[in-house]
Amino acid sequence: MDIDTRLLRYFVAVAEEGHVTRAAQRLYVSQPAVTKQIKQLEQQLGVQLFIRTRTGMTLTEPGRVFAEHAPVLLAGWEHMLHATKSGASRAGKVLRVGFIASAANEFTPEIVAAFRRAHPGWRVDMRQFGWTDPSAGLAEGDVDAALVRLPFPGHDNYRRHELFTEPRWLALPADHHLAGSEEIEFRDLWEEPFVASPPENGWWRDFWIGADARPAATAVIGAIARNTDEWLTAIANGFGISFTPASSARYYPRPGIVYRPVRGIGPSRVAVAWPAASESNPMVRDFIRCCAEVCAANPQDD
Repeated sequence: MDIDTRLLRYFVAVAEEGHVTRAAQRLYVSQPAVTKQIKQLEQQLGVQLFIRTRTGMTLTEPGRVFAEHAPVLLAGWEHMLHATKSGASRAGKVLRVGFIASAANEFTPEIVAAFRRAHPGWRVDMRQFGWTDPSAGLAEGDVDAALVRLPFPGHDNYRRHELFTEPRWLALPADHHLAGSEEIEFRDLWEEPFVASPPENGWWRDFWIGADARPAATAVIGAIARNTDEWLTAIANGFGISFTPASSARYYPRPGIVYRPVRGIGPSRVAVAWPAASESNPMVRDFIRCCAEVCAANPQDD
């Protein structure tokens, strides 16, 4: 019997969370997608894995047996996948580094330069990912390491080294009634519509609409954006406002959009992350060292 590893990932998430909605948020997919995959897995196995109740999902006896073995099988497969792709990179003397948007800001070129000085025969392949993959390629094993913004769905599955923090600012239309403020109080934004990433992005989406620091019912979505261009266009057209790293004011200046600091909300954290399979790769270890040394030598003012 052949079973798609995606079905195993969905099963493990539901088994560990005990709830389809929380599993969907963890996987950054829709709730119906999780339900469909669990039903497909049960059909393939010919057994019922969960009892669906009003409070969540409870494992049946066959489900408990399957839950004992599925994580081990899945971990072995993912380790093999990462190790194989990483082996191909080492053979070609290429280090694959994923990132989203501005990566580690102005530190990025210096980090790459430091790594290349240490390993002149190697090339750093910087791979940019859209907002639909906040793991910047880690989830699919497409990179050896990634420069990421924490938190992102599944970040606990990876090793991480935090590099610096950066205040969350607000991007808003230039004609917005708060655009003239030198600093904005977060509480004053609770009734404002936000431009958000797709709901499948789970925690990452919630963080960038400030749901981590206010009642969930106060979050109003005015538009959905899947990349930086869509995000800027939606804000400039007045569909909503959005939290963003303070560095966006430098990286994404645009007519019709202003950036302002916000009081009452915590910062964004920038980190280098890598899969366990990359732990033994000396090039990955050296890249992490370069990240840490460059950022430590240039402390940020929050």
